[in-house]
Amino acid sequence: MKSGTRPVKGTRKMIANMTPVLQPGTYVFCTMLNTEDATAAATLALATFAEDEGMSLVLEKSEADRLGLSYGEKMRRITLMVYSSVSGVGLTAAVAGELARHRIPANVVAATQHDHVFVPKKHADRALDALRVLQARARDGQDEFTDAD
Repeated sequence: MKSGTRPVKGTRKMIANMTPVLQPGTYVFCTMLNTEDATAAATLALATFAEDEGMSLVLEKSEADRLGLSYGEKMRRITLMVYSSVSGVGLTAAVAGELARHRIPANVVAATQHDHVFVPKKHADRALDALRVLQARARDGQDEFTDAD
């Protein structure tokens, strides 16, 4: 991130500037119970989260296969390129809501610089199109989003 870059906070501004990008690769969500194994696997993970049931990991499918881990749906990752404020309101809700209208499941992971939307591989192109349309509507002022900043 460039020095001096400030996070975007307003709902319409976040959506209008989100610029969704479909990332290469296929990802899976896994859970590991063994702490020692999970710690080693975490170094390969895109994201981790410690839950009561074990360590949840987001891994490239090839890494999960190599480690012999079980997983469910194969996912693609769409990165929202806007640097959204952690105190910004509405981006996650707008993205999840738009994808829900298209009957596309989504798992949104917020990181420090960007939000990442994981969608089933078979719906990735439709999801990307839906998010681009949402962004265009926000840019054109054709949607219900208002800025509270």
